[in-house]
Amino acid sequence: MMIFQAYSVFLAWLLFLRCVTSQYLFPNQTDVGVSYLRLIDATTEELVKGLERGLFTSVDLVNAYSARILEVNSTLNVVTELNPDALSIAVQLDAERASGTTRGPLHGIPILIKGNIGTADKMSTTAGSFALLGATLPQDSGVAAKLRAAGVVILGKTNLSQWANFRSNNSTNGWSAYGGQTFGAYYPQQDPSGSSSGSGVASSLGLALATLGTETSGSILSPSQANNLVGIKPTVGLTSRALVIPISERQDTVGPMTRTVRDAAYLLQAIAGKDSNDNYTLAQPFESPPDYVGALNFSSLRGKRIGIPRNIITGGAGGPVLAAFESAIQTVRRAGATIVDNINITAYALEQYLNGNTSSIVLEADFVSNLPEKYLSKLVTNPQDVRNLADVRNFTQRFPPEEYPDRDTGVWDEALALGFNNSGPQFWAAYQTNLEVAGRQGILGLLTNYSLDALMLPTDFSAGLPARIGTPVVTVPLGFYPANTTVVRNRRGTLVRRGPNIPFGLSFLGPAWSEASLIGYAYAFEQRTMVRNQVQPYLVPTIELANTVSTTIARSRF
Repeated sequence: MMIFQAYSVFLAWLLFLRCVTSQYLFPNQTDVGVSYLRLIDATTEELVKGLERGLFTSVDLVNAYSARILEVNSTLNVVTELNPDALSIAVQLDAERASGTTRGPLHGIPILIKGNIGTADKMSTTAGSFALLGATLPQDSGVAAKLRAAGVVILGKTNLSQWANFRSNNSTNGWSAYGGQTFGAYYPQQDPSGSSSGSGVASSLGLALATLGTETSGSILSPSQANNLVGIKPTVGLTSRALVIPISERQDTVGPMTRTVRDAAYLLQAIAGKDSNDNYTLAQPFESPPDYVGALNFSSLRGKRIGIPRNIITGGAGGPVLAAFESAIQTVRRAGATIVDNINITAYALEQYLNGNTSSIVLEADFVSNLPEKYLSKLVTNPQDVRNLADVRNFTQRFPPEEYPDRDTGVWDEALALGFNNSGPQFWAAYQTNLEVAGRQGILGLLTNYSLDALMLPTDFSAGLPARIGTPVVTVPLGFYPANTTVVRNRRGTLVRRGPNIPFGLSFLGPAWSEASLIGYAYAFEQRTMVRNQVQPYLVPTIELANTVSTTIARSRF
C-alpha cells in the first residue's frame, strides 16, 4: 500500500493540473465521442471506436481510470497497486496505433488484474500478504504476458481475500493484510464476496474496462454476482496459471470479470491458449481457442436443452433469488430452449457435496505441494525467505500487520496437519471421489444422461461441483435484493452480506471446453433482460474521459 500511496499523491497532482487546464481551456466540450461516454458503462467496442477516431488516446484512458481509482479507493479499498509504467506503456501503444499497427482489439485498453497474478515489473505480487512483499519474478505470468501481447495496459492490481481465501477460517471476504478491507459499491459496507473482491468492485465501477480474477471454487463467480457482473470461470487449462500464486493445480483458473458478456468474450479471447509453462494448457483439444466473440448470438438458446438440477439448490437461497430464477427459466424457454426440469444429481453425490471432506483434502494437499513448487521456488528475490507453507505460516503468525490470531491460519493448520501432499495415495483417493461426485454422479452425468447442452442454476449454487472437475461456468446478472430487504451482516458484523440493492446472478454450466456455447447462452439471456442496468451502485466515480482528455487532441477537435 505504501507504493500505491506514494504514486497516488503524484498522480493526483498531475491529474488535478490536467483537469483544471482542460476545464478552463475547453469548458464546453460537446463531442459526443467523449462527453457522452460514461466509463461505468463503456464497452470494448466503444473505447476502440474512440481510439480509432482519435477522440482520445490510451494515455487519456490511463489518466481517467487512474483518477477514478483515486476518487473512490479511500472509501472502497479496491486497488493495491497502480502500475508506475502505465503511462509510458500507453504512450508506446498510442505511437503504434498512430503508425497503423495494433496488436488486437484490446490495444491500448487499461485492465486491472488480481493481486495474485504475477508480473515482472515494478508492481508487487503479494496475494495480500506481507510475506511476499518485495519478492520478484523472472518473467510475467502466462496471462499477464498474453495481455501485454494483446496490447493491454496493465493498469494495476486489485485487492483480494488474502491468499485467495485460503488462509483463515474466520476472516472476511475482501480482506488482506497488505490491502485492507475491500467493500462493494451497491450498499454501504457491502460484502464484496471473494476472493476476487477488488476485481469485482473495480470492474463494476468502471475503474478499468475490465478485470481479471482467479477461481479455485467460486472466486470469480461469487464476486461477479455480488458486483453485478459477467464472470467466466474457464475450464482448468484454458488459461495459463504459470506464475499465478496457486492453491490447486486441479482447480485454479484465471478468467474475466466484466460488465457485459461481449467484453468478457474479448478478454477471454486475449488470455486463452496454450503455455508451455502450464502443462494443463497443453491438453486443450484445439490448436487455437474458439472464436468467443463470434459465439455472441441472440438466438444461441434456440433448440438447446437446458437442465435444472433442483436438488443442488439447497438452503440459504433468498426468496428474491428463487423468484428471479423462476423468471429466468421462462425467459430461456421463450428464447427457444427446451427446459428439462427437476433433474437431480445422485443421493450419494449430494451427500458428499454437502457433507464430505474430499474437496478440502484435495485443495489442502495440492496447496502444500503447489505453493513451493509452482511459485515460491521460482522467485528471483524472496526478502522474507519463505520457501514453503510452514515458512509462510510462521511469518504470518509473527508479523503483527497480518492480524494473527484475530484472523487465524486455520486452513493452513489443517493442510499441514494432513501429513501428506498431492503425491500420496490418500490424496489420490480423495481426488477420485471428487471426480465421481461432480462427474458421473453429478453434473457430467446429468449432461450426458439427459442429452443436455447446459445446466442453469442461481450463481450461489453453481461453483462447487464444477470446481472439483475443472469445468466452465458463466455467470450473468439476474437481479437485486429489494429495497425493503433486511440487512444481514457477516459473522464479524463488519460487512453487509445481504441488503437492499445487492446483486445476485444466474449461471450456465457445461462440460469441459464449452466456453463458446456458454458465452452464447449467457449473451442471449443478457440481451433479453439487461438486468445490469436496473440498479446503479450507491457510490459512482464522477471523473470521466472528458475531464482528462489530452489538450493536444482537444485543440484538434474544438
